[in-house]
Amino acid sequence: MTSSPLGLHRVREPEPGAPGTGGLKTAAPGPNEPGPGERGSGGAVLPQAAWRLDPDPRIQPDEVRVGVERLNLDAASFRQIRESTGGAPDAMRAAVLAIVGARGKMHNPVTGSGGMLTGVVAEAGPRSPLGLHAGMRIATLVSLSLTPLAITDGLAQWDGQSEQIPCTGHAILFARSIAVPLPDDLPMPLALAVFDVCGAPALTQRVVSACRAGRRSGEAPAGSRGPVVAILGAAGKSGSLSAAAARAAGAAAVIGVVPTGAEAALLHQSGLADAVVRADARDPVGLADAVAGAGGPADVTVVCVDVPGCEGGAILATAPGGTVIFFSMATSFSAAALGAEGMAADVTMLIGNGYAPGHAELALDLIRTNEPVRALFERRVFHDRGGFSAHTAEKPPRALPQRTAVTEEAVVTGTAVAAEEAAAATETGALTGREA
Repeated sequence: MTSSPLGLHRVREPEPGAPGTGGLKTAAPGPNEPGPGERGSGGAVLPQAAWRLDPDPRIQPDEVRVGVERLNLDAASFRQIRESTGGAPDAMRAAVLAIVGARGKMHNPVTGSGGMLTGVVAEAGPRSPLGLHAGMRIATLVSLSLTPLAITDGLAQWDGQSEQIPCTGHAILFARSIAVPLPDDLPMPLALAVFDVCGAPALTQRVVSACRAGRRSGEAPAGSRGPVVAILGAAGKSGSLSAAAARAAGAAAVIGVVPTGAEAALLHQSGLADAVVRADARDPVGLADAVAGAGGPADVTVVCVDVPGCEGGAILATAPGGTVIFFSMATSFSAAALGAEGMAADVTMLIGNGYAPGHAELALDLIRTNEPVRALFERRVFHDRGGFSAHTAEKPPRALPQRTAVTEEAVVTGTAVAAEEAAAATETGALTGREA
């Protein structure tokens, strides 16, 4: 086969059961996946859009084969698999293996998303431009939804409690793929969690910096007060990094939105947000009112939640001329576009694509230098039966820096907190490790 730097030569089925491309009959695509005939005909299909890829371990001169050590499912895909299987470990393992077996990649047909991986370079082709060599431990910074993948151990080490999946197998990187060496100063599960969401703080920093400098049309002149930034899912991985990046870029105020009392208390304790709002991001009016009550509307709203239906609330919580950044694989483009039109909302909407120059270095720097962010990540990654399985934790979670104790009612603005939910605010140790 002729090699393509984009991986076109690895496309085995452009669409389910396409004739002349392997003939494998697979399940019908989910709601976020194009069906037969929707990809067009006669043109090349990129690996991400293809239904099935060829994970043949024999590499082309510009490819790299990686011995896989761990997969990291994106939050939306992990949630969908967990909920559709009832959370039973055997059923979750079977679901992931079925996807990879049918598609030659980890590309969830319901959410349309994948994740990323870590592993050791087994072989690098002589014309690969990635600068990798055999024996190097790396993390890929491209989605599993476009990465040829084969799993050989049946996921026997995965207990289904975390989106991080220890496994054995191989993956193929193309000439246009992105990978970075794993840092020596961070535990591998922690580094993987950071790399999985490193595009979010990079784009957040860029947008907030531009807004503050007044370079974008319709915004305040240079030297004016910084923007108000609202982070939906601010206690999660991408949310906490985005909050830290927004503050570093000159945000006048950071409003953190979380769904539960426990996460509100945890976020307040971290000090990453100037105001902590407890609200359901799927309730447009309630969310907008809560953000407004905390100092909004926001000039920049960053969506870091892993559930569908948050588009309208994010738009409504954003000031005219403001910007909404969607960093959720559960986002619906049509809901966002048509919702903004229906509300006559003059907002710029950006889809975070997970890549920006220097994004990995920026995220690692935030983890290394921002103690509250690292503490939140370590709770998510290493918590005994939540963020990461106890038997694979390489380091115990560190405690969050202590702040003055206050009641939840004094911390959280927005909807009143019922007594039983207020009690949950003291149970931050029971967090599950999923994104807010």
